Formats: sequence, structure tokens, C-alpha cells
Amino acid sequence: MNPLSILFILFIAIPLLEIYLLIEVGGIIGAFPTVFMVVFTAVLGAWLLRIQGFSTLNRVRRTLANGGIPALEILEGAVLLVSGALLLTPGFFTDTIGFICLAPTFRRGVIRWALGRFLTPLGGFGNGTGNGAGGGAGSAFDGKTDGPGAGKGTLGKKTSSNSHGSQGPKTIEGEFHRED
Repeated sequence: MNPLSILFILFIAIPLLEIYLLIEVGGIIGAFPTVFMVVFTAVLGAWLLRIQGFSTLNRVRRTLANGGIPALEILEGAVLLVSGALLLTPGFFTDTIGFICLAPTFRRGVIRWALGRFLTPLGGFGNGTGNGAGGGAGSAFDGKTDGPGAGKGTLGKKTSSNSHGSQGPKTIEGEFHRED
């Protein structure tokens, strides 16, 4: 199915589900308590989002200060942005999904799953398995690249060093001749 078709269905289905849930909950506990719950979850969500946002920002600063690349933290910020939008949208279903996205372990798990599922290996030539010309295997997030991030593990975490014990990037020398 086309991704735009899926988005179109979601933009129709989610508001209908929210309206249904609001009517059902309003019928059970009353209109004013339902409105109060919707407003309360939005305020609580904004407060929790602020806490998680500052925590993520502090981790970005710490990672940068240690010389790492804050890839996971930046992606967490994107998930927090979506979470905030869901929490500010009136309704119980979107609030539930928004609160789930605020949980750090769930957030990191979703990010790691998405990276594993959608991220393609970098490296201009070859199938990404060799160490020859253009055989820079891996992706920017798994630490298997030959470049400034070499020696870094999954999402910028340190895993190993080269044979000389230094932590610098690997230099590959060669010649280039352009034939036009």
C-alpha cells in the first residue's frame, strides 16, 4: 500500500476514533469530567515533555563535549516533537500514544528498530563488505565506517580502537586520475 494512502487513512481513522472515545467516555463519566481530563492530560503531557526535552538536550551537550555524535539524542528529540504534538491534540488515543513516546526506553527501542529497518549502509561502491576502494562498510550509526567517526560503536558509543591503539580516523592513501 502506498505510504500516502496509509497517511490518508490515518488522518480519517484517528479523528473518528477520538470522537468515538470522547463520546463514550463522556457518556460514562459526564461531559465536564471528560473535558477536564482532556485538558489535564495536555497540561501534564506538556510538563513531562519539558522534562524529557531538557534531559535529552543535556545528553546532547554531554555527548558533544565528549567528542561524540549525538545521533540517538537528535532522533529522540524528533520523537519528543511528535509526542508533544500528540499530547496537545485533544483526545484519549493520541494522548496515550504521546505518553508512551515519552518513556525513554520505548523511545530508544523504537529509534533502534527504525534505524535497523530503514537505514541503508553507506559506502559508494561495492556491497559494503570489503575494505578496498569504496568498501567503507556500515552506516553512520553502527560505527563501521572509515572516517571521522571510526572507532565509535552503535550510535556514537566507543567500541574498539585500531591496531596501534590510537583513536584517530583511518587514512587511506591513493591516486586519482580523471579521464574525460
